[in-house]
Amino acid sequence: MADLLSIGLSGLSANKTSLSVTGHNITNINTPGFSRQGTVQETRPPQFSGAGYIGQGTSLTDVRRFYSEFLTTQLRASTSLANEAAAYQSQIDQLDSLLAGTTTGISPSLKSFFAALQTASEDPANMPARQLVLAEADGLARRFNTVYDRLDQQNVSLNKQMSAVTDQINRLAGSIASLNDAIGRAASGGQQPNDLLDARDEAVRQLSAYIGVTVVTQDDGIQNIFIGSGQPLVLGGNANRLEVVPGANDPNRAEVQFVVGNSRQSITAQLQGGEMGGLLRYREDVLDTTYNSVGRLALAIADQINQQLGQGLDLKGEVGTALFKDFNEPGQAALRVLGNADNLGNSRPLLNITNSSILTTSDYRLEFDGTNYTARRLSDNEPMTVQNNPPGTLTLIDSKGRDQGFQIVMGTPPPMAGDTFQLQPTRRGATEIAKSLDQADQLAFAAPVRSESGQQNKGTGRITQPDLMAFGAGSNMAALKAALTPALSLTYDAATGNFTLPAGATMTRLDSSGAPAVPPEFQPGQDNLYEMTLADGSRVRFTLNGRPEDGDQFSVGFNQNGVSDNRNGLKLVNLQQKATVGLDASVSHIATGTNFSDGYGELIEYVGTRTAQARLDTDATTTILKQAQDSRDSLSGVNLDEEAANLIKFEQYYNASAQIIQVARSLFDTLISTFR
Repeated sequence: MADLLSIGLSGLSANKTSLSVTGHNITNINTPGFSRQGTVQETRPPQFSGAGYIGQGTSLTDVRRFYSEFLTTQLRASTSLANEAAAYQSQIDQLDSLLAGTTTGISPSLKSFFAALQTASEDPANMPARQLVLAEADGLARRFNTVYDRLDQQNVSLNKQMSAVTDQINRLAGSIASLNDAIGRAASGGQQPNDLLDARDEAVRQLSAYIGVTVVTQDDGIQNIFIGSGQPLVLGGNANRLEVVPGANDPNRAEVQFVVGNSRQSITAQLQGGEMGGLLRYREDVLDTTYNSVGRLALAIADQINQQLGQGLDLKGEVGTALFKDFNEPGQAALRVLGNADNLGNSRPLLNITNSSILTTSDYRLEFDGTNYTARRLSDNEPMTVQNNPPGTLTLIDSKGRDQGFQIVMGTPPPMAGDTFQLQPTRRGATEIAKSLDQADQLAFAAPVRSESGQQNKGTGRITQPDLMAFGAGSNMAALKAALTPALSLTYDAATGNFTLPAGATMTRLDSSGAPAVPPEFQPGQDNLYEMTLADGSRVRFTLNGRPEDGDQFSVGFNQNGVSDNRNGLKLVNLQQKATVGLDASVSHIATGTNFSDGYGELIEYVGTRTAQARLDTDATTTILKQAQDSRDSLSGVNLDEEAANLIKFEQYYNASAQIIQVARSLFDTLISTFR
């Protein structure tokens, strides 16, 4: 009877525990990361009797969780990818709406500005039309400023999100380290603490939502967590931490530092995966490029408009005044150079834009070793040749011999050995642009040079109105006016087929490519393109055609009273279609760049393409994450139907074991009664 009683008691104990485990599963069905558990039983060692070995019941050997390291790792990786894609998309969706919006983008203001220029050019003496040009110029500048402000707000928000994500990473790292300690103590008894293991797996999964992690499990079950290029975030029961600080090269661009005691290491470039990886990838691939692309466009518009106005005359016959403010003011030039926070020197260089048409959308890094300067273009990491000529004025040249469109004036005090500088020639362009002209009559719509055919000419020769190609060495209107006052007279010599000119001026017939034509003599009956070089070095171009007779005269002079002249205004309008953005300096005679509208369109296309790809990536990674979650749940998730069946099963087992005890008791009572 004692054996039978022991067998029944072993069944009661085992099935009572199984019922408890089943109840535990049911109550934790909604607990994140919980893995269902099950009991493991085995028979007790049998006892030998004369009739053979007789069983002694059952023993509960383990409470085991249903778990797969492969499925858990797969879920962790999918979580990291999905959250990276979601963070990237949330940022780029905002930017796409900003740039492509009909009320927030730059294209509508750009079109309105050039439409106003077109209207004013058709009637250059119309003051209301001129006032509209000023209003639209102000609107265009403010639109650039607004776009920059929105980009800046997104950058500030991104920095704050990085800080918030870092706080979560540090919190979870500390939690994982504490769980490692608890698991180590609990596992010393020889059994696995299932609930603690689940809690740690869930903490690691949550951590992977914020940052990509590598998990290394030791033989004793302790997990070490590594991030970036192998930085140990968690080692056993110790957790290191991350900290977001202003960037050493750019204080407006936060960077992530890995902190171990008093040691710090910048690991921003090594971080991938999770929300942090998505934010950093967006900033690197899209936000920085957009900052620089919009800034380059603003610089090009301001520069080209101002240059063209400087080649014309206003209603008073004065040289054209700049419509937009000078972007090379010392205060603006200084903001384009950022000294590293660790610099020993106190140098404050200036970066001046020299050619807006050949600017790239890259930032640059300049270093000084105490003797020489070295530089690198950050977009493709290409080393630059630094020309220090004149001393203290640096020009960067790439491997193809192309100027980068700016110069750095080092000034005083000079840098010290080891100092580095971040060069951002276009980063602030969209916030620097501003309308500076207030008087509408100062808009220079008239060309400075005009031509006429002699009234006494006998032939049919005609001269077109000349175009000013370039100022002379003085680069000013006063020198041009002096060279064309009085007007230069061109007299046709039928015997030689050439034109006689006043002293100091030369004239060359050109072919369609701009090279000297062969033969050089005037060709009657066709268009003859000529370039005239004046006494001050200025160059003008015009066309002579028809059939002039010997002695016919044509004049080229200064356009002193060209109130109704709109030739320079039309050139301003034509800037809308002229390739002036992103020209290749090595082949600048070829139209390698884009016009203003296409330059902005390329940026919209760039952002739009990546936005569409981001949405596809989010959909794909979300699907992969769901599949990984379903695979994990199919093994580890709690199924209420299955657990309900187990409840019934273990209850029946428990009742049957109790019946065994009841039988043993009855037999024992019968035996005792026999001896009374």
